[in-house]
Amino acid sequence: MPRHPFELRPFGVDGPAPDLWLGGEISREGDLLGLRYRLDGAIETLQLPPPASSPTRRDGLWTTTCFECFWGLEGERPYWELNLSPAGHWNLYRLEDYRLGLRQEPGYDRPLHRVSQEDGVLSMELDLPLPAPISPEARLQVAIAAVIEDRRGQLSYWALAHPGAEPDFHRRDAFLLRL
Repeated sequence: MPRHPFELRPFGVDGPAPDLWLGGEISREGDLLGLRYRLDGAIETLQLPPPASSPTRRDGLWTTTCFECFWGLEGERPYWELNLSPAGHWNLYRLEDYRLGLRQEPGYDRPLHRVSQEDGVLSMELDLPLPAPISPEARLQVAIAAVIEDRRGQLSYWALAHPGAEPDFHRRDAFLLRL
């Protein structure tokens, strides 16, 4: 399974990112999407929720530290949004077009990812079967992003690219990876 390394950059920072590194790798084999995040550096300055004893599917995860992935089929408007919390909560949505028709994708009712924190590194990983309408041969356009909250409550927005004047993870021109 070919792996594609990635590195996310915070919105509005042209030089080196402040004391954090956020990256990982993504892969796809047929209908299985593999995703690994690694957040390294001054993570003690961040607002990271403790692991939940019973992670659940939740809305609004992006209002605090949240790791995200978006994908859609080349040439088609619908796309999916995956949200992963360091607490273990998750959600997977399908949208019909740019920020329209948001609904939970059925069939993803169990925790999707594994979280670990060790030696100042937060890691999250998952192997996700893609939703049924996506055939194993279909070419995906993918964006990877994250919202990071620091201990002061300040949010920063990280992505492969920030093509607009404001951070917006839903912009299709930011779906830079092809899988």
